[in-house]
Amino acid sequence: MLWRAGRHEFRFPRPTLVMGVLNVTPDSFSDGGQFFSVEAAVDRAGQLLREGADLLDVGGESTRPGAAPVPAEEEIRRVVPVIRQLASRVRAPISIDTQKPEVARAALLAGASIVNDIAANRADDTMARVVAEFRAGYVVMHMKGTPQTMQQSPAYTDVLREVDGFFAERLAWLEQFGVRREQVVLDPGIGFGKALEHNLELLDGLPHFARHERPVLLGVSRKSFLGKITGTESAMDRLPGALACAALAVRDGVQLLRVHDVRETVQAARVAEAIQACRRGGKRGEVSASLD
Repeated sequence: MLWRAGRHEFRFPRPTLVMGVLNVTPDSFSDGGQFFSVEAAVDRAGQLLREGADLLDVGGESTRPGAAPVPAEEEIRRVVPVIRQLASRVRAPISIDTQKPEVARAALLAGASIVNDIAANRADDTMARVVAEFRAGYVVMHMKGTPQTMQQSPAYTDVLREVDGFFAERLAWLEQFGVRREQVVLDPGIGFGKALEHNLELLDGLPHFARHERPVLLGVSRKSFLGKITGTESAMDRLPGALACAALAVRDGVQLLRVHDVRETVQAARVAEAIQACRRGGKRGEVSASLD
């Protein structure tokens, strides 16, 4: 399986890709304001890469439940200087976490090569045409509603079937506008318009999405559903729960993990991969090599 993102290519199977989260916002639920300046964001990106991140996901608008929308001009002002600086310094692919086509275009012009789109459920084709024009990688995320409404009593008859059907429909829809399947990554959108039981059903059903023959991205890092399970109120205290999800996701064939805590997640992924290699009958040397 091949994923193309601009000039970057990833062939699977391969070690799980870890996408480091870089929030350039004053109000993110996990690290709001900590990396709001260009200098702080670039320094943080360097740290994420040193810890083992394969990709960087830059976002200028909080998408936590109930977050207020940010005008496109302000979002561009926040992210483009950071992306421009990173594109001139690092070789890792840069993703723009945005739901606005005009922000995606500005970011791609500045050096990004992936669009991570929480609003991939839209009917308008503008974002699809931008992605096709730049041949960018495109993360198609499932969300019910908007960040302002998504957690207002979300309901499904069969959440796994509905998310799976969304992926099938989007893949066909995107091809109409020139977005090739090889550009697309699928994200079930944990926490985006889902109650706790929906999140757990999706996590349990991750292997089902392999039928689309596209890489699957999982983003559970520091999310509130982990706190509901463990009783931890602070986002910073949810790392053990997130690592449990990451290890199980690797077992179930997820190819990308979007995380805040890169070093810890890389270790969890490598250990899970080594166990998988042993289960498949890999030689001891192969297992050791996967941990190096």
